Parts: sequence; structure tokens; C-alpha cells
Amino acid sequence: MSKLLKHDQYVQELCQKISPSYDLLLQNVPIYSPRKRLIAEIDILAMKEGVYDLYEVKCSHRMFKARRQLVKARRLMAQKSRVGKMFFFCGESGILFSL
Repeated sequence: MSKLLKHDQYVQELCQKISPSYDLLLQNVPIYSPRKRLIAEIDILAMKEGVYDLYEVKCSHRMFKARRQLVKARRLMAQKSRVGKMFFFCGESGILFSL
């Protein structure tokens, strides 16, 4: 068994923290263009009662980059699904921010 990358460890840590609040959690969800090209990836997609919350995990405090990625993912997902809140998790500090 290979050792998880630091980022993947933080994703799993966050999943354990938030899992009681959701009906479904998906990790590393790819979003493809109509031409089947990968255009974004959501670290954690959490669903409760048909509404999806998006989580972006960074090892260090890079909120600007996380916000940009989440806004793009929300725009792409909003065409087909109901998107609720967006969150940024800084693995280094263990703090979860609502964006």
C-alpha cells in the first residue's frame, strides 16, 4: 500500500469531520467539457437533500486560488445541479472557511 500524499490526507481528514452532516460525500470529482476534456476537479462534493456543497482543500493557506477554483466549479455545476455553499479547508492550520 502506498503512502497518501499530504493533500489526500487532508481530504480524508475533512471527510471524516463533515460526514455526519451529509447524505453523500464524493472525493476528487472530475468535471469534463462536452469534448471530454478535464476542466476542473472538486476535492469534496457533499450532498444533502439534493443540494451540493463544494469543498476545496489546500495544504497551505491559499484562499485566493481555492476561491477561484470553487467559483469555476460552481459555475460549471450550476447548469445541472443545485449548488449550495462553498468551503475552503487549510490543511496546515486545520481551519475550515466558508466562502
